Parts: sequence; C-alpha cells; structure tokens
Amino acid sequence: MTLDKMPIGSTTTVTAVRGEGELRCRLLDMGIIPGTKITLSKIAPMGDPLELRLRGYVLTLRKEDAANIDVTYHQGGKTV
Repeated sequence: MTLDKMPIGSTTTVTAVRGEGELRCRLLDMGIIPGTKITLSKIAPMGDPLELRLRGYVLTLRKEDAANIDVTYHQGGKTV
C-alpha cells in the first residue's frame, strides 16, 4: 500500500521509498526512510496536499509524491 491511500488518522510504517533522482533524495532528506512511523493527520479539502506527522514535526506532502512511499498499515489486527 502507498501513503497516498491511507485513511486520515492512521499510523503507518514506511517500508520503501521509490522514485528516482532528486525526488527520492528529497524524501529521504525529509526523514522519510524505511522504518519511520508516519501519521496522516489531515488532507486538504481538494485532496492535495496531505499533512503528515513524523519524527516530531509536521510535513505537508503532495499526493503525487506520497504515491512513491510504500507503507505497512495495520487494520483490524491484519497487516494491509
């Protein structure tokens, strides 16, 4: 599953950061690395950008960029 598909209020764990070149480096520089826990706190009214909480700070990220972040999501005792 990717970060852009998560429901509001969910907490996930990053499993992989895809993308190439500058985009991937930018995501990694912001602290989005495998093993990081991220909470999706808000989505803008038009669906873009997303507000994320990770590593003690708030980050807004475009939905297009969030689609490059693979996450593990636990829902009802199952890993999705």
